Amino acid sequence: MQVLSEPDVASYLGRLVTEAAPRGGRGLEAWQVLLRAHATLMRQLETDLEKQTGLALADFDVLAQLAFGGGALRMTELADRALISRSGMTRRVARLVREGLVRRACADADARGIVVVLTEAGLVRLTETAPVHVRGVAELFVAQLDDQELAVLEKALAKVTLDCTFG
Repeated sequence: MQVLSEPDVASYLGRLVTEAAPRGGRGLEAWQVLLRAHATLMRQLETDLEKQTGLALADFDVLAQLAFGGGALRMTELADRALISRSGMTRRVARLVREGLVRRACADADARGIVVVLTEAGLVRLTETAPVHVRGVAELFVAQLDDQELAVLEKALAKVTLDCTFG
């Protein structure tokens, strides 16, 4: 097998992309920008929240989803809302239970369903961390775009958001 030089590899990959992508690769640069923006924003929001409050962004998301859900959600619905796999959510909830921020309860009279409930301590923790997170989103994202750009971005991303679960 022949090893290609760096320019040859880039050219080869470029041809593969152009051939495989509809419309000759149109829009792939926007895709790359979206991925980079998401990764860098999430990394910065995670770092800032943890540094300022000691709470991981994924833990904040679980607490926030529970609050938005009225204080309690079935485990499967919580996993779907927080965009975490069900096995990942099980481990995260177990840790949050140990920390006293949530508790598990039976959903049905026959105890088949599990509900995750936001505790008073969890609500206090959410109350402390929400302003830090919202300020970060406002500074790093919202303030960088004007109203028209925000509206276009919202409309465009809504078109490509998939309705799926994270098993």
